[in-house]
Amino acid sequence: MDRNLEALFRPKSIAVIGASEKPGKIGYAVMKNLVEYGYEGKIYPVNVKGVEIEINGKKFKSYKSILDVPDEVDMAVIIVPAKFVPQVVEEAGKKGVKVLPIISSGFGELGEEGKKVERQIVETAHKYGMRILGPNIFGVVYTPDKLNATFGPTDVMPGNLALISQSGALGIALMGWTILEKVGLSAVVSVGNKSDIDDADLLEFFKEDDNTKAILIYMEGVKDGRRFMEVAREVSMEKPIIIIKAGRSERGAKAAASHTGSLAGADSIYTAAFKQSGVLRALTIGEAFDWARTLSNLPEPEGENVVILTNGGGIGVMATDAAEEEGLHLYDDLEELKVFANHMPPFGSYKNPVDLTGMAGAESYEGAVRDALANPNMHAVAVLYCQTAVLDPRDLAKIVIREYNESGRKKPLVVAIVGGIEAKEAIDMLNEEGIPAYPEPERAIKSLAALYKWSNWKARQRKK
Repeated sequence: MDRNLEALFRPKSIAVIGASEKPGKIGYAVMKNLVEYGYEGKIYPVNVKGVEIEINGKKFKSYKSILDVPDEVDMAVIIVPAKFVPQVVEEAGKKGVKVLPIISSGFGELGEEGKKVERQIVETAHKYGMRILGPNIFGVVYTPDKLNATFGPTDVMPGNLALISQSGALGIALMGWTILEKVGLSAVVSVGNKSDIDDADLLEFFKEDDNTKAILIYMEGVKDGRRFMEVAREVSMEKPIIIIKAGRSERGAKAAASHTGSLAGADSIYTAAFKQSGVLRALTIGEAFDWARTLSNLPEPEGENVVILTNGGGIGVMATDAAEEEGLHLYDDLEELKVFANHMPPFGSYKNPVDLTGMAGAESYEGAVRDALANPNMHAVAVLYCQTAVLDPRDLAKIVIREYNESGRKKPLVVAIVGGIEAKEAIDMLNEEGIPAYPEPERAIKSLAALYKWSNWKARQRKK
């Protein structure tokens, strides 16, 4: 594993160059996030005035230059104005720093002059064996090591999904969104102008990272398309990659170029390349995170047979339509499906989708979920529930969590609960436990289909 990238996610010590004592400044926010998220390594603020910086009652002595820091520094976060960055990079090199996340903007995104300076700082970094993340970024998060070196939200929920974003503002917003939606993250990386470390480098790191099970990228363009696709293909054989590729329209591509200095390229080329590399392309943020829930939390299916359990004919039909559209196979062996007759009144239907009827209470769902998880010929399960007075959705969530955990979580299971405030609370309970849950049946089915698409792509590659 690249020691520089190791230092980006697991630094033993961090210098914040451009640290500030004033709340509201980015140099203060990064210091505050490091402290509040619980980073256990050493933090060295660097401020030309040498001011004392206080965070939550904890006082930090600041150094006028990184060269004055008495100990070794693995990572230096740079937050000084663009004109001072070349000098700071040189000093960091002399200090023996391994990696430099550069938050400062005012480089390649401004045009040719800025690109020249960008190339210059990368050359300097490489001369000293350093790598640069950025510039024009909001920072980096790695939850297993309690590292939050960003000016984004502090309460990121730990999980198995690595999020890479080329857009700073959108990346920060997505961090907030994952907290609200209970999506657990292993890492968040803002790549900005990608002057040095790019998506391919990060994919190689996450491929080896035991804490990451799936990778989600917001991308506007790539600089070395061939290398990216080769690496993506290799990584897709181990872990799923979901990409939201912006700049699909001609006008959108121009906007991307002015935003991060990115060359977007013809969209049809990306679509074809993603397909060949096993990358799942999402068209919206919602779709990307829906898929990410299943791909970062669930095991791969061992076969094609999907069973839908529901208490409402309507949502069962909607889920069936979605399954058909996505090419999922609904298990149709009536002899085996007859087991569900034990958990429904005589007017229920054990044909798939299995309609437990609106009378279905805790015992019906408990028995049906248990039987579906126990049957080796049923390879994936979708549990749907329309909120009724018979069963509190939160009680259903507890049943599903218990049964799924007791079954050993050996097969994929998704949940959709349609209803009011209690339904939302139940969905949150499930997602906090790593069981993908949604407020609409189609979203649950399409997310399960994304898991099948990736798994089937891998199977085809192995046969080649």
